[in-house]
Amino acid sequence: MEIKLVSYTSEYKKAFKELNEWWISKYFKMEAMDYHYLEHPEEKILHPGGYIVVALLNEKPVGVCALVKIKNGQFDYELAKMGVSPNAQGHGIGFLLGKAIIEKARQLGAKNIYLESNTILQPAINLYKKLGFTEISGIHTPYTRCNIQMELSL
Repeated sequence: MEIKLVSYTSEYKKAFKELNEWWISKYFKMEAMDYHYLEHPEEKILHPGGYIVVALLNEKPVGVCALVKIKNGQFDYELAKMGVSPNAQGHGIGFLLGKAIIEKARQLGAKNIYLESNTILQPAINLYKKLGFTEISGIHTPYTRCNIQMELSL
């Protein structure tokens, strides 16, 4: 399985939305902030200084992950909207996406990265720990599904 990572362009907008809607709808329900980012990735993620990486298998998008610029001062970026096609899971694509996002954050001068998740997504939590994230608490979240918060110091 040869995975190629590329930077997001508008041709991947549909895949970015669909890959995230799939996992969110499978385990939870779509929330206002999901629509905020998934329907307008250029305006809400890229233009404010973020980044999106896309994993391709045979030129077909099978995974996505975003780096969202945070303006609260406590964190530089948020790792968000990571989704991998159910047909491509179990092949390390999430790890590749996470490493690429962390490297991009370093290139952008970030000192830390934040993320929010839910402990029902145990494979994702294990992935974040493998990437070096540690659990924190007390940060306000707009997501009702969020029950775990993590950070990575770079």
